[in-house]
Amino acid sequence: MPDIAIIGAGPAGLIAAEHLAVAGHRVTIHERMASPARKFLLAGRGGLNLTHSEPFDAFLTRYREAAGWLEPALRAFPPRALRNWADELGAETFVGSSGRVFPRAMKASPLLRAWLRRLDGLGVRLATGRLWTGWNEAGALTFRLASGETETICSDATLLALGGASWPRLGSDGGWAPLLAGRGVAISPLKPANAGFAVAWSPLMQERFAGQPLKRVVLRFAGQTAAGEAMIDAKGIEGGAIYALSAPLREAIDRNGAATLRLDLRPDLSEDVLAARLTKRRKGETLSNHLRKAGGLSPVAAALLREAAGPDLPVAPEALAALIKDVPLRLGASMPIDRAISTAGGIAREAVDAGFMLKSLPGVFAAGEMLDWEAPTGGYLLQASFATGVAAAAGMEAWLAQR
Repeated sequence: MPDIAIIGAGPAGLIAAEHLAVAGHRVTIHERMASPARKFLLAGRGGLNLTHSEPFDAFLTRYREAAGWLEPALRAFPPRALRNWADELGAETFVGSSGRVFPRAMKASPLLRAWLRRLDGLGVRLATGRLWTGWNEAGALTFRLASGETETICSDATLLALGGASWPRLGSDGGWAPLLAGRGVAISPLKPANAGFAVAWSPLMQERFAGQPLKRVVLRFAGQTAAGEAMIDAKGIEGGAIYALSAPLREAIDRNGAATLRLDLRPDLSEDVLAARLTKRRKGETLSNHLRKAGGLSPVAAALLREAAGPDLPVAPEALAALIKDVPLRLGASMPIDRAISTAGGIAREAVDAGFMLKSLPGVFAAGEMLDWEAPTGGYLLQASFATGVAAAAGMEAWLAQR
């Protein structure tokens, strides 16, 4: 019976361990942190968004350039399969109003506890407090233990599921990248994904409005739109609607040094209707009060108008309505990668075969966020992590069988 080492106890590593153990393999998961799935648990604090219910063809487009690469894995383990798996663990799922899929408990901890019990019942061993440091001259895996000691492990096959470089305090710091690059594995630079962007706010905006949300807005950039909420940060802007456009925004900033995002602060009203409302300004009424009452703008939204157009806003209702419907906001660099939700870049597509084995390291496989793909929030990140974990487990079984 082959001995399999899985390095990383996030969703990709745990689901691969489950599939390999069911197939009869001896599996040990080696985890750097003191407990498994730290980032998974954090993601579940606000409601664990497992996947999305939209039609598969639309779902696939969320992975942009990586869609063709990930398609076989996603078709083999699609959103419906992930929901069935969660349901079998007792974490019954439901579809929210946005099409996102959640467990009824809206938390990750009950699901993870049930999952770890299942893995334990399958004989999977979990070894924590073990930082992977590469290979020794004989090809054995090397680890630095929490005690400071070192240890070597020989395995018949290895799966790397170490995550990206976001949330380093939870164990994913991208430290694996130079280790693999030194072994001839092509690595695309790690960059922040689903991250906010720097904005040169005025002192007033920083002091009075940092931490306040822009609710029910629509953002536009390069022919793409995103609806939802954005959050003003002292150094920039972030939030779900920003994250949905983070990839094209980041790429434009990399090319040009900056990007101009357009915001519709009243997407529920047409420009003509909004202009008609703005004509009804009472004598002596302040512009701030007029924007709040007639324009329906919150104080932070009105402040954003002044950031974009200066303190002297248009007087004509038509011009003011046009500005509210199309506010330009100049964005600078992405927020640091350790503040991002996920990571772009990683192990390049050409570095792995169809079974997710590293071409330059036979017997070593990779899955999850280590691979060079990205997706917006909304269930797409977890779905691809699970699906590539399942696909890498299948690739490992096929490779072991050929030996």
